[in-house]
Amino acid sequence: VQLQASGGGLVQAGGSLRLSCAASGRTFSNYGMGWFRQAPGKEREFVAAINWSGGSTYYADSVKGRFTFSRDNAKNMVYLQMNSLKPEDTAVYYCAAVRSGKIVVGRGNYDYWGQGTRVTVSS
Repeated sequence: VQLQASGGGLVQAGGSLRLSCAASGRTFSNYGMGWFRQAPGKEREFVAAINWSGGSTYYADSVKGRFTFSRDNAKNMVYLQMNSLKPEDTAVYYCAAVRSGKIVVGRGNYDYWGQGTRVTVSS
């Protein structure tokens, strides 16, 4: 599976962005997916995960209620809708895929990673 993240950019605090991640491969619908982010000088951290069907999602406390993770298996796409953005959301965002198809939080458990898209939230 190859992953291509897009949709990052510069936005003011309180604004919204939608990140997309396009996946190659016929077995995309079998994979669980995740979003992670890495701010300058910090470790990559978990943001959100979704199971293979899209029926289950899980969010980091820091984004719960503001971010929504969804997927369209027919299009081999996942999306992260980010609302009420804060300056502390500034980071490079990465999408990742896990073969188990389940909700996975630990970054070491993911099998494939995209290249990242930068999100900058100004105050």
